[in-house]
Parts: sequence; structure tokens; C-alpha cells
Amino acid sequence: MSDLKPLRAKNLSLPKYGLDELEWDAVEQAIAGAVAGPGRSWFLTTLNPDGSPHTTGFGHSWLNGAIHFTTGPEIRKTRNLVADPRCAVAAPIEGYDVTFDGEAHRVTDPAVVQTVAGMYVAGGWPCRAEGDVITAPFSAPSAGPGPWQVYRIEVLSAVALKSTGDGGATKWWFR
Repeated sequence: MSDLKPLRAKNLSLPKYGLDELEWDAVEQAIAGAVAGPGRSWFLTTLNPDGSPHTTGFGHSWLNGAIHFTTGPEIRKTRNLVADPRCAVAAPIEGYDVTFDGEAHRVTDPAVVQTVAGMYVAGGWPCRAEGDVITAPFSAPSAGPGPWQVYRIEVLSAVALKSTGDGGATKWWFR
């Protein structure tokens, strides 16, 4: 797993249900196993210049305790993140529904871009890293033309709702 460790946690389940706090390590293991692709979209919300939300589905990768994704430089989510890096992600994963609050910044380290590209290739997208961008013969129709930049969302907090068994809900803060 990653070095992302909660500084504190709060059990959000009502006391009358008697449910235990969820374990971050189990949730993170499910997050790490969540593969991007059709029918498995995560949703990113950024802030438009007027403060209103902009939400879009996106392909993701989980690397070293952070969410990574690609985007074109002229795409609305990119322009929003350049102006204000605050964002939120909603992610349906095996056994949980998870939301993340964080800040997204562009990745320019070619080694990290190469690693992210390798994760996408393993998931079926025939892309490749070229310096600090990713290229491919195609991408999602909403991604705009390549090359695509890589962004990393530093997770500041997360909430997981257990979607199997007895359920449960927990919030974690990482900063």
C-alpha cells in the first residue's frame, strides 16, 4: 500500500447501529484495485470561475496514495484546476462508495508520467509517456486532443460508505 496514513478518523455511523469504524487499509486496498475503464468511471468536481461546480467522469490511477489522471490543457477541468486546485472525487469501488477531497496539481516529473502511462497501458489504453505528457492514438471523447497532461490529486480527506454486509461509514483526514 501507500504511505497515505490518516491523522484522524471519525466513525460516521449512527451509534444506534453499533457499527465499527471502517479500516483505512482495507478501503485503500479496494481503491488500489479499482481499474479505470468503461462502466467504472470516477467523477471529478472542480470549481468554475464563478464558484459553481463542474463535474465530469474521468479515468484514474491510484499511485503512492494519490489519484492521478490525464487531461488536455484546454479542457474545462484543467482550466479550473489551474485557477483553483481544490477538487472532489466520487468513486464507486468494490465494497465501498468513496469520496475524496483534495488538491490537484500538474505532474511534470517524466518518471512519474511514465509510471502513470504504464498503469493505463495495463488497463487497456495504448498510451505512452513522452517526457511530461502522455500520447495515444485516442482517448475519451471529452478529453480533447492529445498530448495529455498528468495531474495528481493530493488526498486531504476521504469518506467511505461500506456497500456490503452491515455497512458503515468513516471519514479520514490526512492533513
